[in-house]
Amino acid sequence: MNLKSFDIVIVGAGPAGGHCARILAKSGRTVLLAEQNDNFNKNDFSSAATPLETLSQFDLPESVIGSFWHKLTIETSKVTQTWESPESLGVVLNFAKFRAFLADEVERFGGEVWLGCRYTGHSQANGETAVEFKQLSDGQLIKVSTKVLVDATGFARAIMYDKENDKPNFLSGTGIEYLIEVEPEVYNKYANDLIFFLGDKWMPKGYSWIFPMEQNRLKVGAGRIFLDAKTVKHLSPLKQYIDLLIDEYLKSKNYKIIDKHGSTLKYSRGLQDIYWKDNIIAIGDTVSTVNFLGGEGIRHGMDGAEIAGKYIEKYLDGKISDFRDYETQMHRKFDGKWNISERLAVRKYIDDVNDELTDKMISYLKYMKTEDIMDILFYYKFEKISRGFGGYLWRKFQGLMQRLRKSF
Repeated sequence: MNLKSFDIVIVGAGPAGGHCARILAKSGRTVLLAEQNDNFNKNDFSSAATPLETLSQFDLPESVIGSFWHKLTIETSKVTQTWESPESLGVVLNFAKFRAFLADEVERFGGEVWLGCRYTGHSQANGETAVEFKQLSDGQLIKVSTKVLVDATGFARAIMYDKENDKPNFLSGTGIEYLIEVEPEVYNKYANDLIFFLGDKWMPKGYSWIFPMEQNRLKVGAGRIFLDAKTVKHLSPLKQYIDLLIDEYLKSKNYKIIDKHGSTLKYSRGLQDIYWKDNIIAIGDTVSTVNFLGGEGIRHGMDGAEIAGKYIEKYLDGKISDFRDYETQMHRKFDGKWNISERLAVRKYIDDVNDELTDKMISYLKYMKTEDIMDILFYYKFEKISRGFGGYLWRKFQGLMQRLRKSF
């Protein structure tokens, strides 16, 4: 039987998979983007806050924006600090519309998008790969042939690992988010503000958040980091902390829940993921392309997808015979900042820095400029902490960090 043939088959239509398919279809390659959900609203799991430059960097239209924001607030159990700008600092994406836009772009450039098709396996034959999908609407099995297979299945890592035991050690996180409709006066109070919550009051072993969306709608979520299931057994459900934010912080009396969604993140400690084998390449969360400290992955996954796209083109043109240079480039791009973020995440969320130290750390940050806070939170320029303090404050902050280290 002759199988329908593609240059590239990408499994998973998240930010990394969708953007990679978009790039390669635009370059004239024959691309199939396959997604197991039959519409993008069914997997609307990301809080999706990102700096403003993400729009221009990845050529995204205003139609995928849920809201703009120009304030950043960090709430601890006792301390509140806000930084703001007269101009917009970033956006919160409508995640479903964003992924649908990428899929539409793939089709606009001549690629194919198959929704409701679950990857079930692949096999190698005659220098190409046969990939099998199950069509969820009727259970029909469909096979295609491809020169390059891309694993963009996120934490499932469905293609790169044959057995669960083959996977590296992971730091794991789980999050739940509500999209709620609130009273206009509540919405107007928080419409331009990206708010993060730290400390035992708001979210032990993790953090929670309130992000603005379209008119009168807010995203309210909570995420927890853990090493294994035992860590979670003695903690309250995430829902309790979301309810706390709505009832005690927002004080919304007549809110309406529009949607509930959640997801899991599995981050390889020390970035030990498999990036490629034979003609298969992995992108996005499948190779831990995410800031584990804050859980932000959209623009990093797209950034990594652009790197992958360049090496896929070289492979198809016969300029390289494998993807080892892709792996090297990804480590060169992400290792430094990811390793620091990983260590900070373990200290804050797992080793559990106490509330007093968290309060003091955030109090000291109030002396820093808004652009410096943006650089620290979104661009991982942690060296700016030392530059932003005067001599006296820096000595106090160093003393605090020494106390912090002794507490571990």
